[in-house]
Amino acid sequence: MEKVTNLFCRGSLARDSIRRERLQERRLRKGEALGQVKSFIQNVHHFRDECLRDPARPAVDHVAIFDEAQRAWNREHTAAFMRRKKGVPHFDMSEPYFLISCMDRRTDWAVVICLIGGGQEINTGEAGIGEWIEAIQRSFSEWQVYLSPALTDSEYAAGTILSPLQDRANVHYVDALHLAVSVRSFRSEKVSAFVKSVLDCERSRAQIILRQVKDRYPIVLTRNLERAKQWLRDQATGSERYGIIVSSQAERLKPYALDVRTPVNPVKWFLDGKDSVRSSYYLEDVATEFCVQGLELDWVCVSWDGDFRYNGNGWQHFSFRGTKWQRINQPFRQQY
Repeated sequence: MEKVTNLFCRGSLARDSIRRERLQERRLRKGEALGQVKSFIQNVHHFRDECLRDPARPAVDHVAIFDEAQRAWNREHTAAFMRRKKGVPHFDMSEPYFLISCMDRRTDWAVVICLIGGGQEINTGEAGIGEWIEAIQRSFSEWQVYLSPALTDSEYAAGTILSPLQDRANVHYVDALHLAVSVRSFRSEKVSAFVKSVLDCERSRAQIILRQVKDRYPIVLTRNLERAKQWLRDQATGSERYGIIVSSQAERLKPYALDVRTPVNPVKWFLDGKDSVRSSYYLEDVATEFCVQGLELDWVCVSWDGDFRYNGNGWQHFSFRGTKWQRINQPFRQQY
């Protein structure tokens, strides 16, 4: 399935093209507009399939940019997909390994740029940044590697994997590669640090940061959904967008009309106006982490269920199975 960000970007660019043509009193059909922008934004799976057709053919491009690179598939997940969907029975590479190998076919030069979000692996089989590092160590040692020192932080889960690279002459650590200030959260550069402190159970640090940001970036907590909706409406001004996002595991919020099993159309949810019942503004359809990753809202109600609980000592993870909540104990499942 195509990534939501691809669908959103294509839909947004297509709407913009149609709008500009209308201003020039020209007509542009939606299908034509989508066709024009499709060549600029390619799904990584399409790139992979092109490389798979001819194993000896070099990649057409010199530079490949992989957004959300931490979500690339590990070897087991990739091999299962290739066997089941592509009819390739003996595929034995992770997605990062194969993608680097495609660019490595070029005999002149190639650049692979990985855009990484810490802690954003949300699907089973998503390998994290570690799979890229392991591929380089195993088979692409001649490549020049430029890394952010921030990759050693806990949220990237790459600290031990990076250790063997430290003494290699062709590995370079560049501070500028870490985008420390969130462009989206323009009200405060410290909001991400606050969220991380909460998740790491660093209570004192979280309290300090919250006091620093609360005037410019108000964060409130309520169990009253109607109050939350009204708060969003009251806070937003002008074209600022608001909506409700819900944990995909929140299966017992149905009594509150928060149904995670009803999919939303991400293009309409993020782009339609306040008069559309399908838009985020209407506060009826809710989006899960699978719909919003890589996208943004100005004001948001974040809702979760019994799937994520604080017991006084740390966070506990649960999944709703059958008629009750079941504890998730395996670390790799807790990661998602």
